[in-house]
Amino acid sequence: MNDIEHRLTKISSPRTNGFVERFNRTILDEFFREAFGKKFYASVEELQGDLDKWVHHYNYARPHQGYRNKGRNPYETLAQGKKEVGKTRAKDGHKKEVKKAA
Repeated sequence: MNDIEHRLTKISSPRTNGFVERFNRTILDEFFREAFGKKFYASVEELQGDLDKWVHHYNYARPHQGYRNKGRNPYETLAQGKKEVGKTRAKDGHKKEVKKAA
């Protein structure tokens, strides 16, 4: 394995990314342990349906405590970030137009 392959292998591990590691723990604690304690799943499709509902709740309804989210859910955090990026790009675009005109 060359150096680049070795680095890519390390990057792709959830243990090297705190966000992924935290999500893995959250999904284990809040979904899998509770779901398997309450219900017997007869099929993977049935489990997938409940997981899809939980992920939707996680992204759109469940408030998050991290300092980046400030109590917002991930969808609200993403929407706010997109607005801020749009404002920054609009300012940068305006500066470029002014330089071209001068």
